[in-house]
Amino acid sequence: MYDESKLFSKNRVINRYQLSKLHTFESVARHLSFSLAAKELYISPSAVSHQISKLEEELSIKLFHRFHRKIALTHDGENLYTVVKNSLHILNQEILEIKNQEISGTLTVYCRPSFAQGWLIPKISQFVCRYPYISLNILSGNEIINFSRHRIDLAIYYDDIIYDELVCEHLFNETIIPVCSPDYAKQKNLTNKVENLDKCLLLHDNQAWGYDSNCDEWMGWANHYSLPFDFNDIPKIDFDRSDLATTVAVNHGGVAMGRRKLIGKLLESGELITPFPEMEMLCKQRYYILRAQAKYNPKADIFIKWLKSLV
Repeated sequence: MYDESKLFSKNRVINRYQLSKLHTFESVARHLSFSLAAKELYISPSAVSHQISKLEEELSIKLFHRFHRKIALTHDGENLYTVVKNSLHILNQEILEIKNQEISGTLTVYCRPSFAQGWLIPKISQFVCRYPYISLNILSGNEIINFSRHRIDLAIYYDDIIYDELVCEHLFNETIIPVCSPDYAKQKNLTNKVENLDKCLLLHDNQAWGYDSNCDEWMGWANHYSLPFDFNDIPKIDFDRSDLATTVAVNHGGVAMGRRKLIGKLLESGELITPFPEMEMLCKQRYYILRAQAKYNPKADIFIKWLKSLV
């Protein structure tokens, strides 16, 4: 009988000493720079160059073309880089899955509907990919949740209330600014003419931070800039969600009071514009995370850490 281990060893090209050199090669190939790879790996550029030269010698493969001020991958180098990059990705994913198996189960998150629609949901697939063993249950509403009655692991609110009996962590601040579609701004001659707002239909969330926020966002903004509007005389539509107001604005239906963190993509795409770009106001309300005190929950810790990494 033959010894399979000896046969494998005889035919094997890569040994354990070359694995670290392949890691160095991946960094150099990704940056196409010895100095940038050295900075990433915390070694000197000469050590990087020496490892690459040694790897080329041991594999009998030329990996880089070396020019006066730059390097480029050879055809063989490009092929090896693809394999090494994919292998490292698979290895990292496998390690993540092994680690994440220790943290599994359902995590229930409660948040405001506008925050869910405008900020959280577009990003949630990133969390699912990174932590596949955590099953998310996302609920939304405008109620103040009683943690002792509901099986909620954490809640994300938008207001300026202080909760002494709960663990509270700041997420980020918010600013507000009027927004509308380009067509509506043109129709109402709004651009840099704030006095024409009284000829518009105003759209707003009347449950912005409570069941009876009324048109507080508009009034707070107008007072901040000393604008003499009587909001009782201006036609408006009330919603219980900020994203509903901005959806009407996108469809040329009026001017919404937009929350910058929730409408970023609509502004980037040009579906919404800010007719008064210099009149943005920092809110005293902020987005924050709540959870019950003295309740250890590693899944909640992971989710909060992930949320903060996005801010």
